This record gives sequence, C-alpha cells and structure tokens, in this order.
Amino acid sequence: MAKKEVPVDHLQYFLPDGASPAVTAWLHTYKVHLTVTRERKSILGDYRHRTHHHNHRITVNGNLNQYAFLITLLHELAHLLTFEQFGNRVAAHGKEWKKLFGQMLKEFVENKMFPADIETELRESLQNPAASSCAEEGLIRVLRKYDPERSQQRLVEEIPMQACFRISGDRVFRKIEKLRKRFKCVEIRTGKIYLFSPVYEVEELAN
Repeated sequence: MAKKEVPVDHLQYFLPDGASPAVTAWLHTYKVHLTVTRERKSILGDYRHRTHHHNHRITVNGNLNQYAFLITLLHELAHLLTFEQFGNRVAAHGKEWKKLFGQMLKEFVENKMFPADIETELRESLQNPAASSCAEEGLIRVLRKYDPERSQQRLVEEIPMQACFRISGDRVFRKIEKLRKRFKCVEIRTGKIYLFSPVYEVEELAN
C-alpha cells in the first residue's frame, strides 16, 4: 500500500462504526494532515508536531484492522494534545501523555466502540498505557482475531519448540528455549542468540 492522504469523509472505512465523528472533530480542530501508509514492521503510527511551515502530521499503517487502527490513531492524537498543552517540555510517553491517552481510550471504551474481549484488555491499561501502540501482549493477542486472514503469519509463542521461522529480511531462526518473558532463538546463518517477544509475528517454516 502506497502512502496516501485520507480524505476525512473516507476515514469511516478505517474505523469501527460510530468512531469517526469524534476522531474527525479532533482532526478538523487541529488541522491534522493524516496519512495512511504501507505496513511498517517497526511502528504502527507516527506523529510530527506542527511547525511554522507544516500542520500536525500523523501516519497510521493501513493494514491494521479497524480496532487496531483506532487505538493507534488515538495514541498519536494523544501526542498531539500533549504537544498542544506542554510543547516539548515533557517526555514523549511521560505521565502527561499517559493521562491524555488513557482519557481518550476511556471515552471510546465507555461508548462501546470495541468488542468485549478488546474492551477487557483496554480497561487493564487505561491508567498506565504502554508507550507503543497496541503493545500489551494480551491486547495484541485479541486484536489479531480481527485481522484479515494472514495464513503464514504466526506469533513466536505459536511456533513449536525447535521449529524454524523467518522474519523480515529473510533472516531465519530456530526456537530453542522458553525464558520467563521471552523465547531464546538462534539465527541459523550466524549462530547468534536472540530473544523474541512471545507475540512477535513471524512466518513459520516447514520442517
């Protein structure tokens, strides 16, 4: 998917039913340049604050399901509101951002914009949201249920022990040991050991 600006009246196609009016109001109020972009492995969304030459700019990955798209967009809008209130005087994911993001999520949770399983996970994090969009492991697991079919994508925790998997860049690993919060894996080509999150998405390889 190429990078493209989204007309505000088309935003509803990326969001759950009923979520568009509130989101659109923020975009209009702060004159946000919103762009939907191709999948990026390292980030789900991005925010650039306004300058003398540019309006606020937000990008969100276009391959996200509607619930992950909404959470990611709210995450970035919370950065915008934090900048409007505090400028660059506070940490990017500090207590000010956490409070604003939590308040925004709470509004959409209480208005029943999410299925019950996603709502349960979000309520767990309202007081202390993660710095990365959709980052909590439980939330990642339930959000995946609403993704379009992705036949070769699996979580590292779903890969059998001693089986091999591939990540972007055609790097191949073998899963060898479960640690407390991560899985120890060896890269086939180099023999180096790496630790993977249990909810990192990979491509399982046939034995």
